Amino acid sequence: MRAPLAESLDDIDIGLIGVPFDGGTSFRPGARLGPRGIRQQSCLMRTRNHATGVAPFEACRIKDLGDVFIEKMYDIESAHACIERYYQEVCAKNIVPLTVGGDHSITYPIFKALAKRAPIGMIHIDAHTDTWDSLYGSKFFHGAPFRRAVEDGLLDPRRTIQIGIRGSEHSGTPNFSLECGMRVIFIEEFDELGVEGVLQEVRRVVGDGPTYISFDVDGLDPAFAPGTGTPEAGGISMREALRLIKGLRGLNLIGGDIVEVAPDLDPTGITALNAATLMFEMLCVLAESCAEARLKA
Repeated sequence: MRAPLAESLDDIDIGLIGVPFDGGTSFRPGARLGPRGIRQQSCLMRTRNHATGVAPFEACRIKDLGDVFIEKMYDIESAHACIERYYQEVCAKNIVPLTVGGDHSITYPIFKALAKRAPIGMIHIDAHTDTWDSLYGSKFFHGAPFRRAVEDGLLDPRRTIQIGIRGSEHSGTPNFSLECGMRVIFIEEFDELGVEGVLQEVRRVVGDGPTYISFDVDGLDPAFAPGTGTPEAGGISMREALRLIKGLRGLNLIGGDIVEVAPDLDPTGITALNAATLMFEMLCVLAESCAEARLKA
């Protein structure tokens, strides 16, 4: 978004961060290139939200913190440790992180830094619940971050809402999300409620406590995001997604991420462009929340 590159972690309200890691993917790799692809497409972003009037770069001090350096790319647990250490430094400076992945496994180590003191709530937009236990011998792959986060006391399942869930993989396995008390809005219910109805549920579930936004780009219909590792037909449209993010204004938001963009799987660039557009909407609501928190301090 043409944000200045940070030379240190001082005097920053919101940090834009890339995590180029896809060692936790289960189908098609390529999300490690997500930060690069989204940075390129984000040059098209403007500085003011035409619908809400929010000008995030005027409201907050926003900088690009670059990409997290991951020393051992083929070792998931080691890579997660690198990510966690990086975000511990970011959180120690009270910087609100807005992250570009990478696969969805990266959210777990981010939570380990962000929710160290108390469990947080989450608004999760995705085709998948990502609360599996393990796959191919790994408990830390991209389908399990929120199960691990609940088990570790980082994520409060009663303040977690999952939106747009679909796909046959959920039909024959126990659903940990439902069992532990998360509010799961499958795509059929999404259609019945509409965006406004879903937003009412979001506010009811997360309340006024600290809340994180996690947006897996495969939550969108593949027509809008073909460049992702595990696409699922019949998803959310870009217009619906933009309305969802705009509707989060006024919540106590402490960070967010957009993950699973694999630019090389989409030669048109539309997936990265849509992800950059969603990232700007997230930046707007985070900037408002950050500015409000600063006034209260």
